[in-house]
Amino acid sequence: MPEVVSQQDIDDLLKSGGQEPAKPKEENEIVPYDFRLPNRISKTQLRTIRTIHENFAESFSSFLVTKLQTIVNMTVNTVDQIYYSEYVMSVPDPACLFTFNIKHTDIKGILELNIDLALALVDRLLGGNGTSTKQQKIITPIEQKVLQTVVEKVMLDMKKAWHIIDNYEFVAERFEPDVDFVQLTSPNESVLLITFEVTLGEKSYFMNICFATFAFDPIIAKLSSKKLSSVRPTKYNGMSAQELIRKQLNSVLLPVTVELGKSTITLQEMLELKVGDMIILDKKIHEELTVKVNGKTFYYGYPGIVNNHKAVKVTKNLLTDNSF
Repeated sequence: MPEVVSQQDIDDLLKSGGQEPAKPKEENEIVPYDFRLPNRISKTQLRTIRTIHENFAESFSSFLVTKLQTIVNMTVNTVDQIYYSEYVMSVPDPACLFTFNIKHTDIKGILELNIDLALALVDRLLGGNGTSTKQQKIITPIEQKVLQTVVEKVMLDMKKAWHIIDNYEFVAERFEPDVDFVQLTSPNESVLLITFEVTLGEKSYFMNICFATFAFDPIIAKLSSKKLSSVRPTKYNGMSAQELIRKQLNSVLLPVTVELGKSTITLQEMLELKVGDMIILDKKIHEELTVKVNGKTFYYGYPGIVNNHKAVKVTKNLLTDNSF
């Protein structure tokens, strides 16, 4: 005899079918760890290092403003830990590299100037406009000597910037055009790479500072978070970079011209013009003259003589009269 299914059995069957299957227990996320490139420096310590080098960038850019007589802006782009082999592959050939060390420690490093930046610095320091015309971008011994002043200033400003951590003395060693001959550390070791963007006028370049981190343990121990709040912007001769730029701009010499008047003549009159002929100008004898600064009208005035020199007495200032 077939078994009769009751209404209760049907309801129980429907309820059991509507239940969701039990979810498997979530496993903890497994984070891969690269034993070849351990993070010797924590993120907090990297932030401290970034702040230190931001102070360095401000101080060094102030020096460049004074030396090059142009607007300079320098910022920290990145602070990374990478393989030394990765850094070596990123360096062009030929390069502009200066090795250095921190005195009384085993820490060594590389100061890398972009070739175009190095040549622009040399041109500026020798009185040019910063545009190099060299076909072969190789740093000559004479250019190395010129750049030595810049490198020594980098070492000095690095010492000032790192003073918040300890009294480290950065010492420049030698110039090297080929990164393969530097041998800062083994290819599989990690290095600390700080990349700067340097803007001279309207052109931007890069500059790198690379530290070997195998001997960084004494510094790491001192890179505590409380040090970060103690870091203050470095000033150059008591002035910030912005104040120094403003001071330099205030002393820029601008050409001033006084326009006596204008007139027009025909080509025939120009050909027939001779010494002693008179040209009548559009200005009346008692009318104010136009005074231009750098080709633009800023003032009006009357002509005169001061100490046996022709002069003009300013009678109207378009800047203050809101007429400009």
